[in-house]
Amino acid sequence: MAELTPEDHRTKADLPRLLDARRRITRRGADLRPHPGPVHDETPTGMGKSGALRAAIFGINDGLVSNTALIMGFAGASQSRAVIVLAGISGLLAGAFSMGAGEYVSMRVQRELLERMLHLEAHELGSDPEGEKAELAYLYRKKGISADLATRMAEEVMRDPQVALDTHAREELGIDPDEGLGSPWGAAISSFCMFALGALVPLIPFFFAQGDAAVIASLVLAAVAIAVVGGLTSLLTGRGVVYSALRMLGLAAAATLVTYAIGRAIGATIS
Repeated sequence: MAELTPEDHRTKADLPRLLDARRRITRRGADLRPHPGPVHDETPTGMGKSGALRAAIFGINDGLVSNTALIMGFAGASQSRAVIVLAGISGLLAGAFSMGAGEYVSMRVQRELLERMLHLEAHELGSDPEGEKAELAYLYRKKGISADLATRMAEEVMRDPQVALDTHAREELGIDPDEGLGSPWGAAISSFCMFALGALVPLIPFFFAQGDAAVIASLVLAAVAIAVVGGLTSLLTGRGVVYSALRMLGLAAAATLVTYAIGRAIGATIS
């Protein structure tokens, strides 16, 4: 078995800290216990593992909120329709490229980190199979499995190197080797397109109207779109539709009011 590279040694040294951070991040909900009650599972299976669904939700929400706030800031400053349209298009393009690039870099770094962790685990399985078998048996015992059964399970898993790596990745590292690494390009494209779509909504009325009519139409369109997006997220989170819609609408309204007030103050000062 080849020796670890200096980079692998650094990653291995950081592994306890990284795993501890991962456990803290995923600890929410760890106190749940099995309980009776109806199950209404309408969540699309497997859609969130690549990161594209998360990026799409964040993208369209950010596009709606940020561009609505930006447009209302310029409207509050009493700018002309041409200036507002230019600002809206600029916000759309800048935000979409920023979101897409940010998601790509974030998912790429996460994927490379998880791949490195899998590489280290594969190295340890090849170098110290007995130690890894004992570690797996210990993990099973922590789950409440008896010592004898935990040992037999670990021995059975360790018979096949591929099964052993897959099991250690899931049980020890909390990684799904098949779908849990995420797709950087999928997240980037999803984020780019959905941000652009969300940012376009409050801009549409200014292509056809101006003044108070365009501002009111923009606010109405944005509010409806934000409420719909908020309501749709309830299909994933299990929260109430009304609660999810009002929560997102309230946050967007606060951001829009602040930027409108600031724009109005700056506009009054400049004039």
